[in-house]
Amino acid sequence: MSTPTPPVLEDGLRNDYIRKQLMQAVYAADYTAAAVTAPFAAADGALAALPAGYVPVGYTTDDGLTFTGDLSMTDVTSSQSVEPTRSDVESDVLTVQYAPQETNQATVALFEGLPLSGTDALPAIGEAWSWARPATPKNPYRRLLCIGLDYNDSGAEIYVVKFFPRARLTSRDDEQWARSTETQRPVTFTAYRDPVLKTPCSNWVDGPGWRAFAPPEPPAGG
Repeated sequence: MSTPTPPVLEDGLRNDYIRKQLMQAVYAADYTAAAVTAPFAAADGALAALPAGYVPVGYTTDDGLTFTGDLSMTDVTSSQSVEPTRSDVESDVLTVQYAPQETNQATVALFEGLPLSGTDALPAIGEAWSWARPATPKNPYRRLLCIGLDYNDSGAEIYVVKFFPRARLTSRDDEQWARSTETQRPVTFTAYRDPVLKTPCSNWVDGPGWRAFAPPEPPAGG
């Protein structure tokens, strides 16, 4: 019997696989807009054009975007075991939290529950804005697209994308007016299962820099 070869601890270590999201972008749309199903061009992994109706949130604080997964388990315990004898997922809720720094149509509409498009949407920046908080608050579902950008060692783009096809505002922090800081409208959106796409969140990783990691094609006839 041959002696097993001990593992080499350095095997599989790739520091070029360590990712950061050096820049982040959030795009929002009313729920009536088309869902994002193919954010990348098939040929080279470059970002594809967004469907009509998606608007950028703009600058956010340097905390970036925080995706929180609230996983709750339910356990079966037995007198013959010190650990659970069965454990099942009870709930698994995904949220995204960020703090916009711009006062634009998207940040105000998402914070106040206003439509992003249509006749009731806020007009262009520079025109008069006016809205009233309703007696019965409106909290419509949205489409929410989050894109993170990184680069490989050659400077080619690597994108990480999360799409909430049916997102809803479930928390908002204080809107503070002060000399010492910019006006922010921090929000938390929860992802809900979309009845058409059958998922609360679609995820992608692609880009020219990501595709550069692919192993070379074997030679013909090899």
